[in-house]
Amino acid sequence: MAQDKLTQLKAMTTVVADTGDLEAIRRFQPQDATTNPSLILQAAQQAERRARLAEIARHCTDIDDALDTVAVEIGSEIAALVPGYVSTEVSARLSFDTQATLDRARHLIDRYERHGVGRERILIKVAATWEGIRAAQQLEREGIHTNLTLLFSFAQAQACADAGVTLISPFVGRILDWHRARQPDADFAGDNDPGVQSVRRIYEHYKGQGYKTVVMGASFRNQGEIEALAGCDKLTISPALLEQLAADAGPLPRRLAPVDDAEASAGEPLDEIEFRWALNEDAMATEKLAEGIRKFMADQRKLEELLAELRR
Repeated sequence: MAQDKLTQLKAMTTVVADTGDLEAIRRFQPQDATTNPSLILQAAQQAERRARLAEIARHCTDIDDALDTVAVEIGSEIAALVPGYVSTEVSARLSFDTQATLDRARHLIDRYERHGVGRERILIKVAATWEGIRAAQQLEREGIHTNLTLLFSFAQAQACADAGVTLISPFVGRILDWHRARQPDADFAGDNDPGVQSVRRIYEHYKGQGYKTVVMGASFRNQGEIEALAGCDKLTISPALLEQLAADAGPLPRRLAPVDDAEASAGEPLDEIEFRWALNEDAMATEKLAEGIRKFMADQRKLEELLAELRR
């Protein structure tokens, strides 16, 4: 009997659930799970969480305290269901503040450890701004693993690897969105997908240069994008697309594979001026990074408003 594509994918790529839905995690049994402000908002709005949210809102000292409590409680529940990492995001409001990101990340790790979840199980998600990358570099030195998110450009990927971050999350679908909006009649299927091309370039560079940073493709718009990146270190996939893969019994060939002759050195790291110039030259990455921060912050504000309402 032919294996479904999800089973085939798991044999070559670490599958990560891009959700805060505990039932979906139980069903698909991923190795890791990722969350973000939008997914935490969805999870927090579930009817069965309402009473606990109200309790958190009333007993926390302020909204930031309540937000962290919600994120860590949901993350701790997820950690009980997956054997690997759980990603928890630092507030998008801190995307341009290195010290505040450091403080918040350490606070989240302390909370997790009080819940009995060790820091080795947590990836602190930080936007891949220059300030975020600098914070991640320091956190890694302290033994706190990081996931650099909202990554759209090769310059961001290079700076993250130079900083020694544990994992990056290049956003496939949002790159496609940008190009499709400008070229609605273009053929972006399969290998023509600019998001797929971006991740493939990053993956091949990392493997060729001997970087240890894990590449985890994210933000998929369709099953074809996932299939085109089969073999990538990790892929974080929504429950809807996990469902599609599980229902498809077709063949799934490996598309990405590590190299055997990686170079010993990747050369000089990008400095701040080089990074900012390269990012500025990439209109898509500049626009999608800014938009992504705004969108995550918009969903965080909705959760803040919900918690503030419950405090009354």
